Amino acid sequence: MNYAASLATVVVLAFFFPLLVRLASGFGVSRSLSASTLAVVLTFITASYLIRFQVTRFRHSTTRLDAARAQVAQQPDVPRAYFVDGEHLASMLLRLGRRREAADVVDRYAQLGGVREADITALREALTRAERRRSET
Repeated sequence: MNYAASLATVVVLAFFFPLLVRLASGFGVSRSLSASTLAVVLTFITASYLIRFQVTRFRHSTTRLDAARAQVAQQPDVPRAYFVDGEHLASMLLRLGRRREAADVVDRYAQLGGVREADITALREALTRAERRRSET
């Protein structure tokens, strides 16, 4: 695990430890010690797997994003270059929270010849929804 993942695990454990101590006081010392130890171990394992899953998913997303960027850099005038595995580059950017870059990609994509208007409309609507979510929070 990297530093951020380890730190997140420690934060999760720090949050649950006082709850486990309070729970243990209701059960008695010997029983609470075993219950607390088991709960801490289970919490640590669960947090570790969750963090590893999220890191792996993020790496996969950034790998696909890099592939899409490379395709666009090689063939900037080909509309199919903006898609990787059926997903548009702007959609990937929006999922990762990069709205400005996604807006630039949508504008460049809209200027290409032979692009379906439905694709452009769907991308602009997704961009508008992302902007609305950002302004609501």
